[in-house]
Amino acid sequence: MARTQLQAARDGIVTDEMRRVAERERCEGEFVREQVADGTAVIPANHGHETLDPMIIGRAFATKVNANIGNSETTSELDEERAKLHAAVHHGADTVMDLGTGADLDAIREDHLARSPVPIGTVPVYEARKRAGAPGDLSVDLLLSVIEKQARQGVDYMTIHAGILAEHLPLTEERTTGIVSRGGSILAKWMTASGKQNPLYTSFDNICEICATHDVTISLGDSLRPGCLADACDDAQYAELDTLGQLTRRARDHGVQVMVEGPGHVPMDRIAENVRRQQRVCDGAPFYVLGPLVTDIAPGYDHITSAIGAAIAAQHGAAMLCYVTPKEHLGLPDEADVRDGLAAYRIAAHAADVGTNRPGARDWDDALSAARYAFDWTEQFALALDPERAREYHDQTLPGDNYTDARFCSMCGVEFCSMRIDQDARTDGDLDELTTETDLEASPAAEVNRPPVGTHEESE
Repeated sequence: MARTQLQAARDGIVTDEMRRVAERERCEGEFVREQVADGTAVIPANHGHETLDPMIIGRAFATKVNANIGNSETTSELDEERAKLHAAVHHGADTVMDLGTGADLDAIREDHLARSPVPIGTVPVYEARKRAGAPGDLSVDLLLSVIEKQARQGVDYMTIHAGILAEHLPLTEERTTGIVSRGGSILAKWMTASGKQNPLYTSFDNICEICATHDVTISLGDSLRPGCLADACDDAQYAELDTLGQLTRRARDHGVQVMVEGPGHVPMDRIAENVRRQQRVCDGAPFYVLGPLVTDIAPGYDHITSAIGAAIAAQHGAAMLCYVTPKEHLGLPDEADVRDGLAAYRIAAHAADVGTNRPGARDWDDALSAARYAFDWTEQFALALDPERAREYHDQTLPGDNYTDARFCSMCGVEFCSMRIDQDARTDGDLDELTTETDLEASPAAEVNRPPVGTHEESE
């Protein structure tokens, strides 16, 4: 009988997935098992996702980054979504969520699952809403049938908006931006029209049974996350969080892995409060945050405003960061936006890992710094977070394939390159006070703890 990673971990079993995770995280398989058994880490790995290379999400491991892709009613091409998936995996996404609401959802989802080496997540209420035709036509049977179908297809984790309750809705009336979660707004409208409780909440045990059968990780959606700084940390947000804590324990009782989603838009000085509160209320379940955006003033640059908040959240214990692209609030992101969003968030994740002294995290920085001082351009490009972008920018002003003798770049030129001057002074003996030799050899890329982008060999 198929088992979930959580059930196996509780029984003392180190699964093949746990061993692979331990190899990738450079730790012992038993440590991975303990973290999964405690519920402080999850391994999203549907039994049916055959192309998956298992990974882990938890505050004891490297901070992960998710990329959202998906079509809409205005764009529905399979080739476009395939290109976005390729870009996401190539540029270092640890997981990918398909948030499609347009046409051919099943075909696109199945294509992603057949190609993706990283976990694929979905939001089932989107498809259910599309099939229903109107929010008021949603039903428990329809929601459960969509969840079960997607689980059978191989989806590794699903956002389940079970925490928004009818009694929470009045708490949003004074908000500046109301309910900004798509799933949350759909369910709020359904509850208002029907006078009934959230069907994902009332059917949560049934959902857990489906997820346990296929080992689908539940990602508890934050339907009442703040959509602006004015709404951050209000009664609505924290009332839902309390419900998410209860649902976390219910899911674990079913042997289902669970993580919890978080805000949103939060001022910098209250991000730590949000992380600490989630960890306490949800018994240490991995926290998966969208940003948070630390200011509302920069449409077109929200990959930056949110990456600032993401780095702070990760420093305080968030386990996975959901990227925000430059087009947030403005339009559907394309392949270039996926790249820019991932770059911002991988920087945030890595900076947090360095800032929390995660073992081996700074090896990457040290190796690149050594390559930079040695003017080893080939090694610099190989170690760069986005190798293609680094080479492209360098070659715009100093083109060429032979970088061996180029002991400068166009920023300072030959005469004013500080590191060239420093090296020549050392070589000429002008710095006699130095008592140690400087190693100008760059560390091999293979020894860096976290590899550069493009390490997955995703299907074309």
